[in-house]
Amino acid sequence: MFEKEYSQLKSEVTEIEAVFNDPSVASGTEKMRDLGKRYSEIKEIVSDIEKLEKIEGEIAENEKLLTQEGDQELKKLLEDDIANSKSTLQELENKINHSLVPPDPNDSRNIILEIRAGAGGDEASLFAGDLFRMYTLYGQNNNWKVEILDHHRNEIGGYKEIIAFISGKDIYKTLKHESGVHRVQRIPTTEKSGRIHTSTATVAVMPEAESTEIEINPRDLRIDVFRSSGPGGQSVNMTDSAVRITHIPSGIVVSCQDQKSQHKNKEKAMKVLSARLLAMEEEKKRKETSDLRSSQVGSGDRSEKIRTYNYPQNRVTDHRLGQSWHNLDQIMEGGISEIINSFE
Repeated sequence: MFEKEYSQLKSEVTEIEAVFNDPSVASGTEKMRDLGKRYSEIKEIVSDIEKLEKIEGEIAENEKLLTQEGDQELKKLLEDDIANSKSTLQELENKINHSLVPPDPNDSRNIILEIRAGAGGDEASLFAGDLFRMYTLYGQNNNWKVEILDHHRNEIGGYKEIIAFISGKDIYKTLKHESGVHRVQRIPTTEKSGRIHTSTATVAVMPEAESTEIEINPRDLRIDVFRSSGPGGQSVNMTDSAVRITHIPSGIVVSCQDQKSQHKNKEKAMKVLSARLLAMEEEKKRKETSDLRSSQVGSGDRSEKIRTYNYPQNRVTDHRLGQSWHNLDQIMEGGISEIINSFE
């Protein structure tokens, strides 16, 4: 098992070691750092494959002894040993298969996080706010920086929409599986009869686009400025500092009004626009090619219902994993590590 992969990885190890030993290649360069990281990754995979082959050999030897052994007590010991070895073998095989999946090139990027209220009226907007708070608390625990780019609140304090830029280590890798429809089941604070309502909010996690990746022609943009508004639409700024950008070819509309400076609002709106255009390109590529990661955890499409938050039962269920957690109260306080780690 894994003979082809083992041969290829051993050859790559040899090639990297040759570079390490080449005095003409300067140490400390970005190339050497990247090679060092890759070397550590493949050395671990090679080691795991060697362990797997050793266990396979031990199982084959024990199974041969089992057919020759007449003592029932020794047979039982061999059977137990074979069963334990096969369990270890399966775990190791799963680990190797996961390691051989090519890493997502976007994993190390910062993200644009967009959360929008879906079905359910005011309750949906409150749930959108709860989700944003959950991600913010989780980010604080990981030393991430969360910066609100734009938001629209309603009169009861919920969010019709909130867009944020989150920066830190491996953020896209950590949160990319959060994209989709999140559903909540609970008794709204405004519900006097005590009936449980079902509401939804959509979450989009998009990698930040690098300046050289997305080329935007200024002639393809329509830029409007207006006064910032608060809940209910009332003006909260006496100057036209808010910016709305329409990308004519795609029809994407982005607005930003959280900064007092028109220039800063335009800059942040362009950041969101670039991320959305990049996400469109990524989605197009994903549909054109088979994506192993997507087949394992779902497409991440915003129309896909991915998770249900059931307050009466203190339960969170991820429908892609078919798994539930009975600590919703802790999860909503930012304790989502166990769910996120389940996708690794």
